[in-house]
This record gives sequence, C-alpha cells and structure tokens, in this order.
Amino acid sequence: MEDFDRFITSTKSDTDEIIENSLRPTKLSEYVGQQKIKDNLSIYIEASKKRQDALDHLLLFGPPGLGKTTLAHIVAEELGAQIKVTSGPAIEHAADLAAILSNLNKNDVLFIDEIHRLSRAVEEILYPAMEDFALDFIVGTGPAAKSVRLPIPPFTLIGATTRAGMLSGPLRDRFGILGRLELYEPNELAQIVSRSAKILGVGVEDDALVEIARCSRGTPRIANRLLKRIRDFAEVKGSGIITLPIARNSLNMMEVDEIGLDFVDHRLLRTIIDKFNGGPVGLDTLSAATGEEATTIEDVYEPYLIQLGFLARTNRGRVAMPLAYEHMGRKLDKDRQKMLESISNHDTNN
Repeated sequence: MEDFDRFITSTKSDTDEIIENSLRPTKLSEYVGQQKIKDNLSIYIEASKKRQDALDHLLLFGPPGLGKTTLAHIVAEELGAQIKVTSGPAIEHAADLAAILSNLNKNDVLFIDEIHRLSRAVEEILYPAMEDFALDFIVGTGPAAKSVRLPIPPFTLIGATTRAGMLSGPLRDRFGILGRLELYEPNELAQIVSRSAKILGVGVEDDALVEIARCSRGTPRIANRLLKRIRDFAEVKGSGIITLPIARNSLNMMEVDEIGLDFVDHRLLRTIIDKFNGGPVGLDTLSAATGEEATTIEDVYEPYLIQLGFLARTNRGRVAMPLAYEHMGRKLDKDRQKMLESISNHDTNN
C-alpha cells in the first residue's frame, strides 16, 4: 500500500501541487494560522525593507503539509523580491548550486525545499555564500592549486525541512531566523477550508466546514484535498452544496473517521491490539504483519497516532495505549491497564 493512495496523507502529490498553487495565499494577512511566525516575520521583513538589505536566512521546519512552501513565496512577495525554487535532491553537484547562486540578483530569495537532503559537498558551497555572499573555488591541482573567491549579490536563503534534526550543525547555525510550524487548530482549518471553497466556487455549510476541519489531522494540505473530493460527492450525490450529511457520507465512503484516521491507521491499531495483545511489538514484526514498509510505518503512519496518544514507542516495541482501545471499541482488562499506566508514568518521569 503506497502512501499516495491515501486521502489523508500529508505527502504531496502532483495533484496537490496544482491545487495548492491555485489556493495559495500571497500575503501574510491572508495566511491563516502560525501567528507567532507571522508576527515575527512581518517585523523582520519591514526592517529589512527599511534598511534595503537582504532578509536574514530563514529555516522553516515542521510536519509536511503545513504551508512551508506557501510561506516562502509570501516572504518573497512581501519583500518585493524574485524567488528561485529548487530542492535538496535536485541539487546533485556543487556546481549546480554554484550556477544557481551566481545567477541570483541582489536581494533575491532562494528557496530550497527538503534542504536536509543536500549532500555535504553542496553544503560546503553554501557556507561562504550564506555568510559572506561569496563562492569559493579551487583552481588547478596539486602545488599549483589556489583558492579563488567570487562575490555574489546579497540574497536570502529560505530552507524548508520536515526533519530539522537531520541538518548538519554548521548549516543550521547559519540561519538567522528559525520558524517551527505547528499543527493547525480545527477553527483555523475551518477558515482555510472556507477560503479555499470560495476560490473553488463551492458552497459549504458551516457545520460541514467544522466536520472537514476535524478530520484533517491539523494539516491544511489534507483539508484542501478532502474539500476537493467532497465537492465531487456534493455535485454527484447532492445539489452541489457541501452539507453536513454530504460531508459525513463522503468521508465514510473514503474510509476516514471522525478524527481523521483511515483504514491504514485502523489496520495498524487492530494488528497491535488484536494480533499482539496491544504490544509491545517490534517494528519489523509489525511491518511483516501489516505488509507495510517499516520506514513508512515509522515516518508516515505512527507520528499522528503518537500525537493522539494512541501509540507509544518503547524500548521493547510499539504499544497501543488506552485511547486506542477506546477508539477501536476494544475492552481493556485491568492487568493491561496497569501495564499501560506504568508506561505512561515512565514516559512522564523521563
């Protein structure tokens, strides 16, 4: 089962790229949520414009689908600057990055998505570029080799990553502004869905907005994806207006429950609770039992279940917590309850 087959995954697909481009806000005032980051950025941007300097380099990090790319475009728009977009995997050689940097104009914005996937050789080119706005080259070989420094115009690097911990210390330390994006509250997602619906020309009743927001796992990308799919149901099964019954029926047909869990999440929880008595169960064993890749379970499926308090990672393996039993309609015996309480107490003390 590939992650892109799921409706509620935060992994970006080609279809999402088209949707997001059409729905993307262009100003900080239009950007919903992440209020602390917005407040700080508005000050930093205004100050840099007054000084006519390039904005300090900005690192945006957090779970996928929260709007890091959108925020990067907004920063460039607010600065009145051109933005060059690339990604870590696309920059294979140091010469590729050198070519990009040498073609920037003064105060341009360079946005590198998945910046944690840059190679070490490419990072070495970035260090002097970020600090001194210069490119360092070695000309010649052996004893005749010499270092040549080529000045480049001042620019702002905006890096985006879902794995800030994978960035090397020297690269991370060169960012003057750090912005951690958090999962959205349901009321914020409802605002995003309402705005997107207006752009798409779809009528949505207020209670349907709340229902879509509640099932979107705190992620705007998922909210917009669900809105687009539910619109299809509304046009075929209803009058074109998304009502609460239409929204609930659509989500049910897509196998998305009231808190945004889908059939993959349910299968994972059922496997741990029913086949392995709630755990602990090792990741490799869980992978074999569900037919999912271990890395996919760890990086894609588990994080949201852990955030909900449904799963715990222990030294001995994955354990289903009381909230998971309750949600899945399973009974929890007293011995299991005591064991889970000891796990919770151990985690709290640590």
